[in-house]
Order: sequence, then C-alpha cells, then structure tokens
Amino acid sequence: MDSFVLPGTVSPDSEDIKQRIYAQIRPDLLRIEEEIHRNLASSVPLISVVARHIMGSGGKRLRPLLMILSARLCGYADNHDVPLAVVFELLHASSLLHDDVVDHAEFRRNQPAANTIWGNPSVVLVGDFLYSKSILMTVGYGSVRILEVLSSATTQMAEGEVLQLVHSDNLEIGEEEYLKVITRKTAVLISAACQAGAIFGGGTPEQEEALRAYGYYLGIAFQLIDDTLDYTGDVKELGKPVGNDIQEGKATLPLIHTMKTATPSDKKRLREIFCAEHISQEDFGLVREIVHRAGGIDYTIQSAMDHVQMAKEALQVFPPHPTKTVLTDIADYVLCRRV
Repeated sequence: MDSFVLPGTVSPDSEDIKQRIYAQIRPDLLRIEEEIHRNLASSVPLISVVARHIMGSGGKRLRPLLMILSARLCGYADNHDVPLAVVFELLHASSLLHDDVVDHAEFRRNQPAANTIWGNPSVVLVGDFLYSKSILMTVGYGSVRILEVLSSATTQMAEGEVLQLVHSDNLEIGEEEYLKVITRKTAVLISAACQAGAIFGGGTPEQEEALRAYGYYLGIAFQLIDDTLDYTGDVKELGKPVGNDIQEGKATLPLIHTMKTATPSDKKRLREIFCAEHISQEDFGLVREIVHRAGGIDYTIQSAMDHVQMAKEALQVFPPHPTKTVLTDIADYVLCRRV
C-alpha cells in the first residue's frame, strides 16, 4: 500500500499500522457487521434492498468503531454498546445516499450509486428511513445527553449540505468557508461518535471533551486526506472517478490553496476548466499538474498532519491504555491511507 511522503519526512509503514489496528478491533468489527445486518430489515422490501446496497458496499465502519473505543477508554466493559455504535453508521449511510442524489453521483465504492439503480425518490426516502431508524435506536438507550449530541450533529450536517450547495461552482471560496463545510459534513459526526462513546462509557466531563476534540480533529484530517486523494488516487482505489470533486464543481483545499499561489496564467486556465460544462481527463490532468506544482497537495497534507497531531494531543488526558494506543494508531493511519 502506497502512502504520502512530504519533503523531509519519513513515510509511516501504513500496512504495519493497519495490521496492528485490525489485530485489536477485529472482534468489534464483527459485532458491528452483525448488528448492521439485524437493523436493515423492513416490512417494505425496497428499503432493505437499497439499505443493504449502501451499507454492504465496503465502508470502513470508522464511526461505530470510534464510539465503541471511546466508551472502552472511559471504562466501559460490557457488550451493550454495539446498537448505539451502529447508529452512527446508519446516519453516515443516510448522508451518503442524500449526497449522491444531490451530486448526481454515478458510482460509490466501485459500484453503481444507489440513485442510478433505484432512482432519486427511492434513495432519498431510504435515506430518511435510515435517519429515522438511527434516532429510534438512540431513544432506546434513554440518554438525553446522547440524544442532544446526536441531534446537534445531524443539524450541523444538514447545514453542511446547504453550505456546500451554496458554494457549488465557486472557485473563489476561501479556506475558512471550506473548513466550515467539511467540519459540518464530516467532522461533526465523527466527533459526535467519540463524544457519545464517552458519555455512554461514563467518562468525566474532561474525558468527554477530550474525545469530542479527538473526533473533531480526526474528522478534519480524514476529509483533508480524502480531498487530496481526489488529485492523487486512482479510480480502483477511490471507488469513483478521479477528479470527481472538480467535476461536481467542488473547490477543495488543494485547489483553494493553488488559487492563492499559482501563476496568473495558471489561475486563468484553472478558472476556464473549472467553469467548463464538461471537464475532460486531459483537462483534469492539467489541473492536477498545476495543483501539484503550486503546492496544493503538500499544503493540504501538512494541514492534515497538524490536525492529526492535535487529535493525538487531545488524548493526553488519558493514562496509557491499549485502547488509547489504537486511537492513536487510527489517527496515524488517516495520514497514509489510500482509500
């Protein structure tokens, strides 16, 4: 597995990190998969079919895993955590279904996007089902605090979708506005999973805040690397066309930074390509070349590294613990993942 290498840095061995993580979390992943399968049943067959399509397409299960690990780090040692953890995967899947409709996506994780098979109305409604199911499952735990965290996250996620729509086809979006979008679209749900785990595990207010911050910084780093992969990955790795963001009119940090540092002639060419009705692979190849040359990739990866460091620093309130080590490894792996 390849990994990013910044000038002057040593590439982490991503495969070693990955294997170390999986050695610790494999039993949890099995429990998560079993619980997901149990919760996709519906008396309406189409709901189950579409839900299984999006949920069974190879997701990393990062959010439910982080909820379980956060609870464990705060002292939880029983086995009633999985249904609550799965709530965060259902919410994630719901947001993906809605995203693909808004973005007119054709592929998701190397398979046809659900909306291309069953149509937009069906996919939107199944997304609504998954959202409603997640709330119902959370209510069953009887924790107002966890419901508050979840409701705040979903509200901000909706804001993020609208913000992204507002900035669609806007090449002049600033870094601050871009961070507002990715915070709401990605970081808040990851942060909420960690915070809910701390609450569920009986953590102190200090521990709850630490895990909330860990999830927030991790979520930002995750999205920054995701946006970088759109310029450095390939279709087999990403499960969707390379250059998908620019095709959808999304200016992410590699391009935003490039618009600050590129030469006037390169900026002019970028504007022409970005505003074109159709962007050819040749055009995207030129965009990628300019982004690399202007330092957009290195700048974005450095920002991701800074956020990973802040995520790991947030965990310092906890004493040494095997689960703390796993969370630290997950943060490191975000930087060198390829999918």
